[in-house]
Formats: sequence, C-alpha cells, structure tokens
Amino acid sequence: MHIASLDLNLLRVFDVLLEERSVTRAGARLGLTPSAVSHALSRLRYHMGDELFRRDAQGMQPTRKALEIGPSLHSALAQLQSALTPADFDPTVSDHRFNVVAGPYACAILMPAVVAELQSRAPGVLLRIAENPPDLVEQLDSGQVDFVVASFATAPERFARERLINEALTWVVRVGHPICDGPVRLEDLVAVPHVVVVGRREGAGRPAINLRASWEDFGAFESELAKRGLRRRVGVVVPDTFSAVTIVARSEMAALIPRRLALLSAQSGRLALIDPPYETPPVDVTLLYRKDRLAEPPVAWMRDLISAAAAGV
Repeated sequence: MHIASLDLNLLRVFDVLLEERSVTRAGARLGLTPSAVSHALSRLRYHMGDELFRRDAQGMQPTRKALEIGPSLHSALAQLQSALTPADFDPTVSDHRFNVVAGPYACAILMPAVVAELQSRAPGVLLRIAENPPDLVEQLDSGQVDFVVASFATAPERFARERLINEALTWVVRVGHPICDGPVRLEDLVAVPHVVVVGRREGAGRPAINLRASWEDFGAFESELAKRGLRRRVGVVVPDTFSAVTIVARSEMAALIPRRLALLSAQSGRLALIDPPYETPPVDVTLLYRKDRLAEPPVAWMRDLISAAAAGV
C-alpha cells in the first residue's frame, strides 16, 4: 500500500477506534455517525488487507495487526497534530480528556489534590480514572491511557518512571484491640490473623509492566519472622486497601497498609496505628507514562500538575 492512495482521515478513525473500542463512542469523538465510522473502517480494511477489528460482547477488539501498527500510527498522528497546532496548551479553555490508571491509594491520597488543581486551573478538562486493565501496555502505547500511578517493579525502557510519593507502611488494628494495651512486639503481631492486600500484578504484553501486587514490605516482615522462627497466619486476602481497612475495623485482625491511608482512616476513630517493630523499607509511588508523549503539550502540562500535587501530600 502506498501512502498516496490512502485518505489520512481513515488513520484518525483507526486511532480513535483503537482507543474507544466502540464504533458509537469513536463516532461521538470524531463528530461522525456510527455508519460513517463503519464505512471508514471498511475502506481501511481494504487498504490494509486485514480485518483490523472484530466485534464481540465487549466491543470492537483489535486484531494482532491493529495492535502492531497502532502505537506507530498514534505517534505519527500526534507528531502531525503537534506540527499543526500551537506549541502552548491553554488549560483555562481546554476540554481535553486525560485518562489515568490509579488504585484506591492514589485515588484517596493524591487525586483529591490533582482534582482541586484541575478545578482551579482547567475547569473544562475531564479526568477519567480507571483501574489497572489487563492490556495496560497496549493502552499506554495506543494513547488510551496517559498516565499510571502505582508502585512498579519493572517497566519497558520506552516508559518514564518518576517518583511521586515515598510512602511508609504501618500496621493497623481496630480501636480498642487488645494488642494495643502495651508496647507491640513481633510476637504480638503474629498472634493475630492478618488481612493481606493482593491486587492484579501486571498488565498484559511483552515486556510487561509489573505493578506491585500488594503493600507487603519487600519481604522485610517475613524475613524478620524467619530469623526468630515465627510464622504468620493470613486470615483474609483482599483486592484493595479499603477492603482491608473495612475488615480490620470490624474484626480482631491486623493489616499492613500505607501510613497516609491509615491516618485518614484513623481520623474517623475506627483504626489504631502500630509502628512495625522491625526495620521496614518505604514504598515509592510512581508516575509512569510514555516518554515520547511529553512532546504533546497537554501531556507535559498534566505531568507537571500531578508532580506538583504529589509534592504537597
């Protein structure tokens, strides 16, 4: 296929459809009817010699070829858009939409400050926050996701990782728990069952972006137990910190969670904090994004806003 034979507007349809995975939503963003989007897709299928998208119960699912060419086409369209638009981004009049993947911790600790800044400086901007999807790498590469806020083990070289928050960990129990009657020793902690937070570990793709699956302290607790010949008892495994907090507040169990989140819950009078009776390292909460997308003024502006908000938490 020669580029001269292709209507470049078809590539814009492809790019938006890859992000939205819906003919109706893609049409709404492009100002086209669903029928026009379908017609454009048919023309693009002919040019590409590939089906590109298959419809299923979840929407329009891209083929392998669509996923292969999607990142390059998105990058090329972004560069073309950058060349044709002013270099500055004016947040006061923008209706730009930012897509961020963030868990309960980031939503409780960081996002209120981010939203406050957006309301003050960019009232027309839409912020959409979603949970970690199974195809995180593909969504970042295609521009469906702009940023991820989490704690990461590894990520491919094309992604930037910037530390936002250095978070300490603390144990929590319900207010009035017998363990709080005196100084808490390691033996006291293992005498009660634990609630452990284990979420989704990583997005799909090769190489994968590996997110920390829990708030466990890099094995420091287990290592200390092994030194003393002690063993813990896990009573409940939950997918997020708020579930852990809710269970701990109404049981005799204990959980290890981020200190800032624990302090929020302690303000309600439901939880008591216990400093770990052993050495435990802090956890870095990080902002991840495609390095090449900093060439896009809205992305660069939002990255600075998130970083500034994190500095104040």
